[in-house]
Amino acid sequence: MSAVEAVFVLLSLVALGSALLVVTTSNLVHAALWLVVTLGAVAGLYLVLAAEFVAWVQVLIYVGAVVVLLLFALMLTRAPTGHTDDLTVRRALPAAIVAGLVALLLAVTVVAGFSDVRIDLDETVVGSAETTGRTVFTMWVLPFEVLSVLLLAALVGAIALSKREAT
Repeated sequence: MSAVEAVFVLLSLVALGSALLVVTTSNLVHAALWLVVTLGAVAGLYLVLAAEFVAWVQVLIYVGAVVVLLLFALMLTRAPTGHTDDLTVRRALPAAIVAGLVALLLAVTVVAGFSDVRIDLDETVVGSAETTGRTVFTMWVLPFEVLSVLLLAALVGAIALSKREAT
């Protein structure tokens, strides 16, 4: 195993472990901070894969903007930031079923979208903005659109979760 492969495996384990902590912690602020670790590890994975542009976009957009927006939303809505009973295991089975179905749908879509894609990387600069843009908007249109629908579903879910009924 080379040093690059070792770094890749280490960053993958960090991303996986911190992602599990994001969804299992009962403290919302801690979940947001674990999300920073997860997204930072993914940016490191992009750097190991020589996709510097995508790594910088990951850091600037997701780590810089999305997590800060999430933390500001927590502070401005006066959401409970400590331990909450709503984030316990009693809702784990329906959430696991939905997560499994979404993962299956995404796997089927990605396999169908990439079944006939052949990429010739001999003449291109891997990770450059031009190569990334050309590849995303020519060969990877279907997964790109699926990702936009997934982000829309996450936004709708966040809005639905933020609307609490007064008891």
